Amino acid sequence: MKVTSKMIGQRNGMATKREEGTVIEARQSKLKPPPLFKVLLLNDDYTPMDFVIIVLQQFFLKNREQATQIMLKVHREGLGVCGVYPKDVAATKVDQVMAFARQHQHPLQCVMEET
Repeated sequence: MKVTSKMIGQRNGMATKREEGTVIEARQSKLKPPPLFKVLLLNDDYTPMDFVIIVLQQFFLKNREQATQIMLKVHREGLGVCGVYPKDVAATKVDQVMAFARQHQHPLQCVMEET
């Protein structure tokens, strides 16, 4: 038995179909947005402030003023938020920052935590 489908119209932006006298409506799935993670820089006594600013500009696309404000927060409060991202993006940024810091022989620590 061959089932035929014909488009009979649009309702609320959703297509409806007719199959053997039955109307089927496509349902919008109710997906939750992915959990977001904060990427944080941690203060240490050895990494130069200018290096932290470079990291913020290069990996988090902050302008000089934003990078300076975050760097000062890291320096004064012990940590600063660089950005908020989905888990895979946050993990990649943490890995990139850590590799860059090691490459330049700085002990800068970058971590992520769920918001």
